[in-house]
Amino acid sequence: MAGVLLVTALYLLAAARLRRRGDAWTWWRGVSFTAGGAAVVWAVVGSLPGGPFTAHMVQHLIAGMAAPLLLVLARPLTLALRALTPGATRRRLLALAHSPVARWLIFPPLAALLDVGGLWLLYRTGLFAAMRHEGWLHAVVHAHVLAAGLLFTFAVSQLDPVRRRWGLVLRGVTLLAAGAAHAVLAKSLYVAEPPGTAFTASDLRIGAQVMYYGGDLAEAALAVVVAASWYRATGRAWMRGPADMVLRSHDGTGAPASR
Repeated sequence: MAGVLLVTALYLLAAARLRRRGDAWTWWRGVSFTAGGAAVVWAVVGSLPGGPFTAHMVQHLIAGMAAPLLLVLARPLTLALRALTPGATRRRLLALAHSPVARWLIFPPLAALLDVGGLWLLYRTGLFAAMRHEGWLHAVVHAHVLAAGLLFTFAVSQLDPVRRRWGLVLRGVTLLAAGAAHAVLAKSLYVAEPPGTAFTASDLRIGAQVMYYGGDLAEAALAVVVAASWYRATGRAWMRGPADMVLRSHDGTGAPASR
């Protein structure tokens, strides 16, 4: 929790530094990052509704889906690269972002496997039962849920600068496949609790419904982000298209006229 608060404070300080030197950085990104950090803190220490399984599923949705989306929307890597002065720290961060390991980690299908595959491992093996009795394992699992959610959201949204940018079709298909796998897992939990656990039928079903419908909402929001970023990138080209055609019509060679 202290780490989340520290990272949030560093983000806000970096944004303020940009504004002081006259660079533009929209205020809503700071709001988004702060809300994401607050969501993580609430998932860890807040009072969550419902029985034990339902409360856990609310925690899962906040830490693994809602908070990562809010944090990634704030473009923290872009902010860090713009706020850091040219030097060794900035070069190391850029080298890390462009490294082969980072390139493969943000390969959307691999990111989806680490995210949704980890959930299948958690809820369809004895890991969930063991987690409830071991504090250290509980912390490790929830750290993985947050990290995997961030990685998946980062890979699919592709808002921050990375060297290898994957196409819209691959990211869209990956998002659909991950959503389907998440929904099937939620439906399976509706009828069969995780191995080694004993929840009431009503708690199990409500928790599974929270996972199913809450997951749909989070994935729909991520799809909107992907569609909006694609539209911003291609809409400019479409708007330039008619102007380029007019210029070509006035150029006897058929090439764009010089401006």
